[in-house]
Amino acid sequence: MDYAASTAPTHTPTRALATEAVHAGREDLVELGLHAVPIDLSTTYPSHDVEAEAARIDTFAATGGRLEGPPVYARLDNPTTARFETALARLEGTESAVAFASGMAALTAVLLVRASMGLRHVVAVRPLYGCSDHLLEGGLLGTEVTWTDPAGVADAIRPDTGLVMVETPANPTLAEADIKALAHSCGSVPLLVDSTFATPVLQRPVEHGARIVLHSATKYLGGHGDVMGGVVACDEEFAAALRQVRFATGGVLHPMAAYLLLRGLSTLPVRVRAASTTAADLARRLAADPRIARVHYPSVGGAMVSFEVYGDPRDVIAGVRLITPAVSLGSVDTLIQHPASISHRIVAEGDRRAAGVSDRLLRMSVGLEDVEDLWADLCEALSARRGPLKSVRAEAPAREAVRAAARTEAGSAPESRPAVR
Repeated sequence: MDYAASTAPTHTPTRALATEAVHAGREDLVELGLHAVPIDLSTTYPSHDVEAEAARIDTFAATGGRLEGPPVYARLDNPTTARFETALARLEGTESAVAFASGMAALTAVLLVRASMGLRHVVAVRPLYGCSDHLLEGGLLGTEVTWTDPAGVADAIRPDTGLVMVETPANPTLAEADIKALAHSCGSVPLLVDSTFATPVLQRPVEHGARIVLHSATKYLGGHGDVMGGVVACDEEFAAALRQVRFATGGVLHPMAAYLLLRGLSTLPVRVRAASTTAADLARRLAADPRIARVHYPSVGGAMVSFEVYGDPRDVIAGVRLITPAVSLGSVDTLIQHPASISHRIVAEGDRRAAGVSDRLLRMSVGLEDVEDLWADLCEALSARRGPLKSVRAEAPAREAVRAAARTEAGSAPESRPAVR
């Protein structure tokens, strides 16, 4: 196998995104006489030239760069994983990408690279994914975090700041940040954008000044709920440091997972656009429903919808039948969960609420089902009650009082329908 072809440096793509999604990382297959991507499951590779092998290992230890020729050991590199990295870097428009066993392993590696340079301070914008929040807040890696809103990023940066982190659209409120403005506020400090919800189909952060793009590849990149992984898209200099951390800590992506992720990329544009169309339709319907207090849907689009209910959100979770009540997102089937109880339970209650994650918020990852079937299931679940069923007529005055209070608190004029946000 021509290993060099699968690990060639990446460049800004000149082809359409849909074309890149199908062909990136696979350009050498015809020459190899193959149509499907090969899966290399080897953990080790033979070499009779001990001195040459030692020299290659020393080169990696010194530079973190990709080795020429066949791999040495699977924890150092793997050709199937390299294909996925090449493809993702092309989709994001970066020089390189480095894949890990999970999104959290990827974020950990980024933090360790910066900490190894004495830059342990992180400026972060809430909300983030709950486990990302916990990793920063808990100081498990010796990091110190300053939480701020986007406008306060420049003032929060210190001499030992190694990273500014934002997730946009954010998990689970779908709040959006101006990446270009944030990048300007960061100055020389790298801006990391967790772009898991958007994917490169909807936004490419490096085009707006971000230097590091993080994906939980488990979600949309895989797309079928059957593979776990994480990936960082960045320049080659930072990628080299990430490879060294990956080798030392062992957070490698398994080649079978890399194969599934590469296969997922080929349908990514089609899946994201189809699910986004359905999600936007559901967001409009939810916004017009009197059982819904507020709907969150990002201007960039996407397949994620969050909404706050007037009733008990646990009733909705218990009431769905077609929609799957489960953690995670980005699969071909629609998932729903209660962030305050699940994905963001680990975040302190005060911090959670201050970031807009209310106890009545539900987060829905819209899949590829027919919109009418999904809407019918949602409507049934929204009418469900675990206790005695109350009439809609009896609840109406109390519900309107809650809505009026919410409008007064927000300082807005009365509206007949909640706005989609």
